[in-house]
Amino acid sequence: MAQPWWKSSVAYQIYPRSFCDSNGDGVGDLPGITSKLDYLRTLGIDVVWLSPIYQSPNDDGGYDISDYRAIAPEYGSMADFDQMLAQMHQRGIRLMMDLMVNHTSDEHPWFTEACKSKDNPYRNYYIWRAPAADGGPPNNWEAAFSGSAWEFHAPTGEYYLHMFSKKQPELYWENALVRAEVHALMRFWLDKGVDGFRMDVINMVSKTYAADGSLPNAPVVRPGFLQPAFTLVTNGPRLVEYLQEMRREVLDHYDTITVGEAPCATLRQGVEITHPETGALGMLFQFEHMDLDSVPGHGEGKWALQKLQLGDLKTSLSRWQDGLAGRGWNSLYLSNHDQPRPVSRFGDDGVHRVASAKMLATLLHGMQGTPYVYQGEELGMTNKPYASVDDCYDLESRNMFRTATQERGIDPEVALQAIRTKGRDNARTPMQWNASAHAGFTTGTPWQPVNPNYPAVHSEAALADADSVFHYYRALIALRKAHSVLVDGRYKLLLAEHPEIYAYLRALGKKRWLVVCNFYGGTPVLDVPYRAAQRVIGNYPETGVGLQNMVLRPYEAAIFRLE
Repeated sequence: MAQPWWKSSVAYQIYPRSFCDSNGDGVGDLPGITSKLDYLRTLGIDVVWLSPIYQSPNDDGGYDISDYRAIAPEYGSMADFDQMLAQMHQRGIRLMMDLMVNHTSDEHPWFTEACKSKDNPYRNYYIWRAPAADGGPPNNWEAAFSGSAWEFHAPTGEYYLHMFSKKQPELYWENALVRAEVHALMRFWLDKGVDGFRMDVINMVSKTYAADGSLPNAPVVRPGFLQPAFTLVTNGPRLVEYLQEMRREVLDHYDTITVGEAPCATLRQGVEITHPETGALGMLFQFEHMDLDSVPGHGEGKWALQKLQLGDLKTSLSRWQDGLAGRGWNSLYLSNHDQPRPVSRFGDDGVHRVASAKMLATLLHGMQGTPYVYQGEELGMTNKPYASVDDCYDLESRNMFRTATQERGIDPEVALQAIRTKGRDNARTPMQWNASAHAGFTTGTPWQPVNPNYPAVHSEAALADADSVFHYYRALIALRKAHSVLVDGRYKLLLAEHPEIYAYLRALGKKRWLVVCNFYGGTPVLDVPYRAAQRVIGNYPETGVGLQNMVLRPYEAAIFRLE
């Protein structure tokens, strides 16, 4: 049986609002994406993951959908979409759409119908509950974007559940009609020629209900802080059943790439979801390594900052590399539209920006799995400089700042520093194409300002510089396509206790490749039990020194073919 094509592919995520604006209105659009496809082909990209372009009120960056079969006017028309898809396919690039079916917008026709009366046929498309005895919310759950996870609907006297914004009501997947609607909209896009889906928080679609249909209160972790309700609504008892049904009804009839976003997923669930024979999806996005620089169990969630310990990162990534080997498949990522820029988060976005961006790329692209590059990552784009909360465009960051400072008494500067470090706007500043006004993203006024470092960090300069981050990514991607050991080779962690170096082997048959990454700005000595080796790629000029007692330069990374 042939190996699925997506295992040897490299994907590139486009956040359309911020990628390229073709008409000067300040918002990226589909013709803008089409105009940059040769750039992606030059990079070596096989798959584009396109963040949502559907009709939406944009309360949460388009992840609140009001019409799954319509293109948002700011992005263009369906004809623009068809042209973009055709141009992608002409270049050998496949398209993976974002599928958000845990919730809709409150402006979706299903929800507007559901609000008309308790006996409306669409009422059971969503999760409604009567008020508690005191008239308040049915339970104590808090939404991911702050505040109660329940919103009262006065005309019908009930609350509806929303785990994110109040404009994102949760769908009731226990209702078979809901699942049939989801299957139908998936077929709509697949029949247009789309090649697969990234499925937003898909492991939240099955909730754990009590016997009486109620949803239990979240435990109190400590006074004033609840266990995040997020952890109570993931991986419910019918999740695998729902995914298998989706596979049977839709996915088995098309040649697709599928990745499920799965917060709170365990390794066991990863195997269950992505097993090559019994799983329903190709791979998943798990978040274990994304949570390592936050204080575990803290009530402030991801905003409770702590310094990343390299040992924790080795343990986490190795657990998933080893655990899914032969039993599933990993998605490899360090950034996306919800995460800050990796060179600012895990590297050095100052003096060693270029070297550390290349090091992080080496770490990721050397592992087993399908690598994902988020737009601008291949340029070493950095976090944005927030002067105040007024610089925030993202609902999550604004809500967190208000709640933290007004309700929890947190110093505004502490809250702002958390946003500077983890805020989602860091990834959503416009793409930096050249040194002209607004980085060449638009001829108008961009929907949010371009990062002020764009005169020095942009694709035009990167393409002209043979030693740029872009060309290093290009070389890594080409290396992966040329050598099956980087796709199929087993992973083995080395130097597990070393505080500065992340090193591992990839082995396939008699082939052994060594990946070495100096994670910091020091000059540690590499001590591995290998002598003869050929350096295949590295982010510094080669010195000719062998592996024995090699002194690594700041953020140095290299891949060696062992002999």
